[in-house]
Amino acid sequence: MNYYIKNANIVNEGETFSAHLYIKDGIIAKIVRNGEIFDAGSAQEIDARGKCLIPGVIDEHVHFREPGMTAKADIYSESRAAVAGGVTSYLEMPNTVPQTTTQALLQEKFDLAAEKSLANYSFYIGATNDNLDEIVKTDPERVCGVKLFMGSSTGNMLVDKDAVLETLFKESPCLIAAHCEDEDIIKRNTQRYKELAERHEIIPNASIHPLVRTSEACYKSSSKAVELAAKTGTRLHIMHISTREELSLFTNNAPLRDKKITAETCPHYLLFDSHDYDRLGFAIKCNPAVKSAEDKLSLWQAVREGRIDTIGSDHAPHLRNEKFTDSYFTAKSGFPSIQHNLPLMVSQFIQKGMKMAELVTLMCHNPAILYRIDRRGFIREGYFADLVLVDVNVNKLITNEEVCYKCGWTPYDGTAVHAQVTHTFVNGNLVYENGLFNEESRGQRLSFTRTPSQNPPECQ
Repeated sequence: MNYYIKNANIVNEGETFSAHLYIKDGIIAKIVRNGEIFDAGSAQEIDARGKCLIPGVIDEHVHFREPGMTAKADIYSESRAAVAGGVTSYLEMPNTVPQTTTQALLQEKFDLAAEKSLANYSFYIGATNDNLDEIVKTDPERVCGVKLFMGSSTGNMLVDKDAVLETLFKESPCLIAAHCEDEDIIKRNTQRYKELAERHEIIPNASIHPLVRTSEACYKSSSKAVELAAKTGTRLHIMHISTREELSLFTNNAPLRDKKITAETCPHYLLFDSHDYDRLGFAIKCNPAVKSAEDKLSLWQAVREGRIDTIGSDHAPHLRNEKFTDSYFTAKSGFPSIQHNLPLMVSQFIQKGMKMAELVTLMCHNPAILYRIDRRGFIREGYFADLVLVDVNVNKLITNEEVCYKCGWTPYDGTAVHAQVTHTFVNGNLVYENGLFNEESRGQRLSFTRTPSQNPPECQ
C-alpha cells in the first residue's frame, strides 16, 4: 500500500519544517513542501497534524537473546517492542547460545530474523581468542560489524590476549564495536566485595556495582582500545560510555564520516546515577555500571559538544527472578528498554531546551553514517520509507502493563514522558499504529556500503 502523510512537522538533517510526504512501493517518493500541488492518487492518507515525522531510529546495540535464551526474549517479541518504540532497524549482539562466532551461526540468525523480525536487522559476528579465521571471512556489505568484549559480560565472550587483540584490529574487515572494561580490575574488586560481604561488613546490594565495575576499569580498557585503533587504523566504536574520564578519548572536531574512533552512550547513563540504586536496586544493574551524578552531567555535556556520536539502547532483557535476587553477586546485569528510549530521550531533550533535530542526528542519522547503512536513517527521496510519527503533546506514565517485552517489566515503570510513538513505517509498511501491530509485516536485512564516500553527506 502507498501512503500520503499530510501536515507533518518533519525533523531531519538539522531542520524542522512542515510538509507532506508520499510513500510509494516502500520508498520515500516525494517530499511536498511550501504549498506545492501534488496528486497522491489512491494512497492512504494519514493526517500527522501536530506530530513530528522523523526517520526510523537505528538502534546499533541490542540483545534479543535468540537463539538459546528465548525464555527472556526472542527476535519476534523484541522487534515488536522495537517498532512500538520507533526503532525500525537494529544491530544485534552475538552473546547468544550458541555464541555467534562463525559464519554458519551468523547465517542462522539472519534466517531467524527473516522469518520473525518486524524491524530491519543485522547481526554482529563475535570475536573470541581463537576465531580470527571466521572474522576475516565477514562481508562488510552484508554484516554490520565485529563485536569485541574487552571485559566479560553476559555470555562471557572475553578477548584478553594482547597478540589476538592486535591481530584482530589489524585484520578486521568491518567496524569493531567494543565493550571496554578491564577484567583484572573487575575480578579484584569482585573478590574484595565478596570477602566484605562474607564478613558482614557490607550488604551486597546494587549500590556496590559502580565500586566493582569502576570508572578506572572502563578508562583503562577504553584507552587500550583507542591506542590499538590508532595504531592499526581500524574503525572502532566504543559502546555504552559511562564515565567522565573516557570522554577525553574522543574528539568533536571532525565530521563523523571522517572519524575512525567513535563513542556511544545509552539513555540509562543520561537518566540515572548512583543515587538511583537506592530507589531502583538491581533493576538498573547493567554493564558498565551506572555511575556518579558527575559522570551523568559530563555525558550530557559530551552529547551537546558532539563527543558522543550515537545513543543506543543496550536493550538486554532478563527474567524477574534473574534480576531481583537476594544478592548483588547473583543478580543479572542488563534490562529491557528499546520500547521506551525514544519517548524518554525526546522528553529529556525538550526539558533541557535541546532541539529534537539533535536527537534525530544521534539516534537516526549518525548510526546510518557510522555503519554505512544503505539508504536509511534520513528522510530523503529515494530512501527506504523507515519513518516514525511522534506525538510530543502528551503526558503519560510508562507502566509494566504496557510493555511488549517478553520478560514483562521495565525499570522505567512509573516514569513520566511527554512523547509517544503513534505510527511506525518499516520499508513503507505501516507496522505499528496506536498500539496495533501489522503482524504479517517483516523487516529486511540491512546492507552496507564499503566506503564513506557512498554515505549520506554530514548533517549540519
